[in-house]
Amino acid sequence: MFSGIIAAIGRITLITPREVGARLTVEPGALDISGVSLGDSIAHAGVCLTVVEKGSGYYCVDVSPETFSCTVGLDKPGKVNLEKALCLGDPVGGHLVSGHVDGVGEVLRFTPIGDNRLLEIRAPHDISRYIARKGSVTVDGCSLTTNTVTGDDFTINLIPHTLAVTTLGRLQPGDKVNLEIDLIARYAERMLAGERS
Repeated sequence: MFSGIIAAIGRITLITPREVGARLTVEPGALDISGVSLGDSIAHAGVCLTVVEKGSGYYCVDVSPETFSCTVGLDKPGKVNLEKALCLGDPVGGHLVSGHVDGVGEVLRFTPIGDNRLLEIRAPHDISRYIARKGSVTVDGCSLTTNTVTGDDFTINLIPHTLAVTTLGRLQPGDKVNLEIDLIARYAERMLAGERS
């Protein structure tokens, strides 16, 4: 479980094909991995992956074909948002995030508003019903609050701090992003569906 508060921008430096899927080598940037053990979870652009190897200034994670098929940003070298899994008692500065991507969205607008940026994203239709005005959504691992929701499209205001400490400041219209809906919305629908059946 994660909180959607990005700890560092790391870099995928190498992608090594395996018999099934691939192994990513990641430079953690400012992320402290001194206490990370093999088997621990780290979110990469919102995707929970397990550490399978660790060395001086790097660690490795394996990615399955299924994960590659339903996410973006893990199939090529480049910068990536990183967050270690929460420990019991850690503050949850964002919202509870599972690290299981629900769909890939498309950036429609990335417009300056003073020092901020207005980010507009089109969500896949099958998950857009879970996104509510002033609700929580995870974009490339970042816990964010929506401003408006219209059909499949929603907007978010990004403050300078978020732009500086995450990869979101590099977005452009047409880019694809990993989306995870709010866990509360997911379970609320499941409970309501049970009442109707």
